[in-house]
Amino acid sequence: MNFSSLHGCSGFRRLTLPRRDALRVGFCGALGLSLADLLKFEARATVEPGFFKEGPAKSVIHLNLPGGMAQQESWDPKPEAPSEYRGAYGVAKTKTGEIFSENFKRLAGVADKLTVVRSVVGKIPDHQQATYHLFTGYTPTTVIDYPQMGSVVSHLLGSRKEMPPYVAVPSMRGFEGGTGFLSSKYGPFQLNADPGAKGEFKVRDFSIPEGVSMEEFERRQSAREVVEKQLRKLETDTDKLNTMDDFYRSAYSLLTSDEARRAFSLDGETDATRELYGRGYTLKQNAPAAIGERLLLSRRLVEAGVRFVSVNYGAWDSHVDIKGTCDEHMPALDHALTGLITDLDERGMLDSTLVMVTTEFGRTPKVNQSNGRDHWARVYSMLLAGGGITRGQIYGASDATSSEPARDAVMLEDFLATVYHQLGIDSNAELPAFGGTRPIEIVNGGKVVKGILS
Repeated sequence: MNFSSLHGCSGFRRLTLPRRDALRVGFCGALGLSLADLLKFEARATVEPGFFKEGPAKSVIHLNLPGGMAQQESWDPKPEAPSEYRGAYGVAKTKTGEIFSENFKRLAGVADKLTVVRSVVGKIPDHQQATYHLFTGYTPTTVIDYPQMGSVVSHLLGSRKEMPPYVAVPSMRGFEGGTGFLSSKYGPFQLNADPGAKGEFKVRDFSIPEGVSMEEFERRQSAREVVEKQLRKLETDTDKLNTMDDFYRSAYSLLTSDEARRAFSLDGETDATRELYGRGYTLKQNAPAAIGERLLLSRRLVEAGVRFVSVNYGAWDSHVDIKGTCDEHMPALDHALTGLITDLDERGMLDSTLVMVTTEFGRTPKVNQSNGRDHWARVYSMLLAGGGITRGQIYGASDATSSEPARDAVMLEDFLATVYHQLGIDSNAELPAFGGTRPIEIVNGGKVVKGILS
């Protein structure tokens, strides 16, 4: 990829670099995963999961909009502000009598199913640090690496229905953090393939190689077990071997499960459903927007048992020509997100699936001389829907120019603590780091925002 052609400042271009420790399903050469790859997944700490009872949200679909989407051009328009603050767009009246930007006319029609938090407060208007903060609940330090939310969920709640607990669609991006001080086995299963890209969608290494029958595959699995027993007799590092066991077991389950293979495809979806999520949207250079397919696949994954799905979409770092950025990215987002919420609700899944739409910070109150907006972390907006969150609510408010919170400020840690709470996880609980010698809170001082819970 030519990163010099991407939108945004140099910090955002660095942010888009992919993580290189993708979890690839398979068994050694037979399944596309080498022994060297497996050894990279050695656990870095011995951490036993605690016991947590599931909350109202059985799964989370986390849609992140990297680069900093402007609150003024999305969920917190300021139609009464001077034009240099208001921006180029009008408003859309929501089903609940509130207003969104006219960029979100479809979402305005399902506003009775969601909550917008207009008073989120971050800490640092820097892409890399703010993104890490969003995904982990901690600002980065040189002393310790903290686990991101999906990894904590994977660690504490585990897998369900033979599905990976944590999946990234299509992959993780740079500076989002990783498994931190937890074992690397709690990292995401990354598709490394985009369901909305041109051509056939096929998850990399998610099939038994051509020419290998199921019988031969099972024989190789048995052979691996024999080798494993011999290694144990030789008193090989059991911690490393146990971590490898988890990957082998997950690979075997996935590759032999018809239900899992179906979940990782879009086969069988009707034209009506595909249209519900939106089709045919393109970005610059005629690249598919792909967000509709990513969210449709996410619904299939949580329906099959995945607990946490992370999705990325767009490039929102709008220092120059913010209208151009919005015109390019927002129509597909409006269509796809409305489709996801509608689809989950019609299937009876919205109450048990929490949809979380985030961005690392907002944009400056005033449009700059390049008709863009710069970084702004003092107040911005996020969206939540389902999973026990109040329906049809605007929570909190920014002031007249979207410069500061006007009421009910929600620190980012509080926002994350609330999501954990809906999953049944107390974010004040401590996980042991450094081999169990140092207890560390899941989120750094977060408090549940009870005003947004149903």
